[in-house]
Amino acid sequence: MLFSLLFLAVMGVLAYLGTRYSFTADWTANGRNTLSSASSALLEQMPGPITITSYATEDQGVRQAVRELVDRYRRHKADLTLRFVNPDLEPETVRALGIRVNGELRVEYQGRGENLQNLSEQGLTNLLQRLARSGERWLVFVEGHGERKPLGKANFDLGQWGQQLTTKGFKVQTHNLVQNPQLPQNTRVLVIAGPQVNMLPGEVAMINQYVAAGGNLLWLTDPGGDDKLHGLEPLAAQLGIDFQPGMIVDPTTQVLGVSDPRFALVADYPSHPITKGFDMLTLFPQSHGLIITPPQEWQARVLLQTEKRSWSETGDLSGSVNFDAGSDVPGPLVLGVALTRALGSSDGDAPQPQQRVVVTGDGDFLSNAYLGNGANLLLGMNMVNWLVNDDRLINIPVKTATDKNLQLSPRAQAAIGFGFLVALPLVLTISGLLISWRRRRR
Repeated sequence: MLFSLLFLAVMGVLAYLGTRYSFTADWTANGRNTLSSASSALLEQMPGPITITSYATEDQGVRQAVRELVDRYRRHKADLTLRFVNPDLEPETVRALGIRVNGELRVEYQGRGENLQNLSEQGLTNLLQRLARSGERWLVFVEGHGERKPLGKANFDLGQWGQQLTTKGFKVQTHNLVQNPQLPQNTRVLVIAGPQVNMLPGEVAMINQYVAAGGNLLWLTDPGGDDKLHGLEPLAAQLGIDFQPGMIVDPTTQVLGVSDPRFALVADYPSHPITKGFDMLTLFPQSHGLIITPPQEWQARVLLQTEKRSWSETGDLSGSVNFDAGSDVPGPLVLGVALTRALGSSDGDAPQPQQRVVVTGDGDFLSNAYLGNGANLLLGMNMVNWLVNDDRLINIPVKTATDKNLQLSPRAQAAIGFGFLVALPLVLTISGLLISWRRRRR
């Protein structure tokens, strides 16, 4: 009797504790049912409550799928709430919010809200990242001179990167300075992405005026001949940047199976918010080195630097390419630089306003053809986050989905079909007949 009483008491205590505490374990491949470190890091950087409303019918299958997804986030953020609303009972609200799918989510944070139809961690985290940005972030790409298009599909263009920027809440637009000589007032970052023909002096003057007034700039340069700057020499002079002659050659890439000598590899990164905690390789297809002599009011910090074995080749890149001490520039070479300048004075405890500029010696690393190499995409996203002063979002990488598809060749499919439909039944039949024959012999 004492044992039974103690057993019931222990069971009651465990049942009570089970209502107060929970324990979960994810044994799936790649932990696909567990919130990623990127999502949990984003939640830590979002103070204040988050409200999620699911407009779902009484279908328990839909509601359970929503609850399982949101519960992953609620384990990391106690003030994240979820409620269900039957859309059939509130048709006016559904029409006003534009709800179109059963189970669609309405996420609200700090007075901003957005709908989500894609019930996945990637979709919800991207939405939360957009809501975490206070105000609009307009990235204005200069066009009209053969620049890379931010939403173009050609290998030379930046379409895939532009789509990622849009997904993360940035507003992307192009601007022709000849057709409209005034830059948009809402420009947060001006992007110059590899012009192919010379800019007019008036256009360059407008860009210089924008930078002189404190505008943020991302300048993706490309190597070339004497006209590689295409009229942007005044901008380079204003920022105190010059360029090494020739093109960077890095023998390290040959060890990784890259036969093209024009590819440069960056594996070690100087300390900077853009590359903080960065331990991944980035690959630059065609690049040239930078020479930094910033003006007095500017502060310059190296972002990207090639390996010691690299050099800037000033000769022909065909055939066998070797370092020539007489004309080539030995490495390591600066491949990217971040410049900052204080604007005005600090207001109390608020940080002092700061102008930010990033210049790279290559623009191909963000193009559609090479964006997937190494951590090129993450580097490009970090640059933009830093330029718009969203430093807290820099270390949140783009989440990639795990490949859960099994691709079988026709031969493998035939072998599996033959094995299960013919071979296995035949083996079982033969074994049964043998067992029966042996028993009859006894």
